[in-house]
Amino acid sequence: MRLRALLDTDALGLRLLGGEDELDRTVRGVMTTDLKDPSRYLSGGELVLTGLSWRGGAADSDPFVRLLVQSGVSALAAGEAELGVIPDDLVAACVRHRLPLFAVHESVAFATITEHVVRQVSGERAGDLAAVVDRHRRMMTSGPAGGGPDVVLDLLGSDLDLRAWVLSPTGRLIAGPKGTALPADLCAELAAEHLAAARTGRRGPHRVAVGSAHFSLFPIRSSGRAPRASRDVRETVLSDWLLAVEADAGDWPDERLDLLQGVTQLIAVERDRRDAARTVRRRLAQEVLELVQAGAAPAETAARLRVAAPVLLPGLGAAPHWQVVVARVEWSGGEEIEPGPTAQSLLEEILVDPLATGPEPSDRIAVAHTGDEAVALVPIPAVSAEHDGSESGIHADVLLASVRGPLSAGLEGDGQVTLGVSAAVHSAEGLRGALEEARHARRVAAARPGRVSAAGHQELASHVLLLPFVPDDVRRAFTARLLDPLREYDRRHRAELIPTLEAFLDCDGSWTRCAARLHLHVNTLRYRVGRIEQLTGRDLSRLEDKLDFFLALRMS
Repeated sequence: MRLRALLDTDALGLRLLGGEDELDRTVRGVMTTDLKDPSRYLSGGELVLTGLSWRGGAADSDPFVRLLVQSGVSALAAGEAELGVIPDDLVAACVRHRLPLFAVHESVAFATITEHVVRQVSGERAGDLAAVVDRHRRMMTSGPAGGGPDVVLDLLGSDLDLRAWVLSPTGRLIAGPKGTALPADLCAELAAEHLAAARTGRRGPHRVAVGSAHFSLFPIRSSGRAPRASRDVRETVLSDWLLAVEADAGDWPDERLDLLQGVTQLIAVERDRRDAARTVRRRLAQEVLELVQAGAAPAETAARLRVAAPVLLPGLGAAPHWQVVVARVEWSGGEEIEPGPTAQSLLEEILVDPLATGPEPSDRIAVAHTGDEAVALVPIPAVSAEHDGSESGIHADVLLASVRGPLSAGLEGDGQVTLGVSAAVHSAEGLRGALEEARHARRVAAARPGRVSAAGHQELASHVLLLPFVPDDVRRAFTARLLDPLREYDRRHRAELIPTLEAFLDCDGSWTRCAARLHLHVNTLRYRVGRIEQLTGRDLSRLEDKLDFFLALRMS
């Protein structure tokens, strides 16, 4: 805003005492001070308000005004309440240094002037940014992306002093202003808050407090994913990005809220562009999946894999090994929801971190969906697979480590996300078995408690394969019969019989190794094991009884 506009605002009651030729100066902010040297707090373009408490005499005026001019302030407004009139020495100093000077009537509060300036400056900045955003939107929709969402976020910081970040529903940081990355745990917490609020159906932004910081969370809805009004919010809650703004938008004017909505629409264009870039990879995965499920000849499937390898792993010389990951999203009472596309988008997002090897790790993700499940074809460089053996590639136990919290919030007690991971295979002949292996592992994960779970191929060759399918009432009766006497004894006597039993079985019944692990004398260990046998009527020297205890502990 211009100084002239301040003078023309009757409600402010300002009188010009000098600097009529400088009234076209721009005001970019406002500051109230009575410090003799406020320069360290000035950045230029401010209207400085002062009550003149800094002035001990006429000699103080010139140094004060000179410091303001050197700091680049636009004007000085002095209150009449302290001295009744503005001293002539201050007027003369302002004329000498060409600094416009206003007198503020004693009936006008500095807070009134401050509020007016801030409102006007913020409105003008929002208008300027809105024009930039509109221009950038047209550029992105008509041609190559102009720097992606980072450019818009930098504009928010420079023009509106708003720090903002784009996050995925799993809490992955997608974009943010330069040099201000959010900690991973904070990203996950914000994503969880957003998903929980989105499940309620309330319109954004969602306002949350994390520690001493306040954030406003705006959903970023892709044009291809936005649900119709008649459709369930659960169809998109696990796939929408979000814009996290470090500010409380509760008292924002409609103009600023509209501006941020425009920013989310602009970022949604970039989201659509990234999704479009995955089209080729999705189509390759779909073709391979259809061939495998149809029982096509290995040679035909191998031909498609040879096409897929250079697309998913550019520059790869040798044919890679492959893994299959299967995901499913299920909702209680969600018969009309199409889970396949949601599972596809979510699986692509979950696989980003385990595959992160460059600036755009999604280059290696190829996910198809069939029916209610999504299937990912994950390439592993042959050299890496041969070097690492069976331990190479994706592991079920790390897939969900960083995303469990946000996804659990988005599922809100009536949904479940389950994943299954196959072993690596080195040829087309092994893909059908890998697909069935991943699907079976997913069913094992689905039988476990919890809203978000995964299982790997390693678990299909042990007792873990059978335990999830034991009926709940049988599991409860079996574990209660064996373990409840020990738990009750531990509760009353703090005897630690359950930890002792677990350690004894882990040490294969070795008295010396178990005693060393628990830091006990062997005689103390023998006493505890004897007490376990007495309370349960079992004999821990018998293989059958050891196995029963082992299974009871795993099912508890």
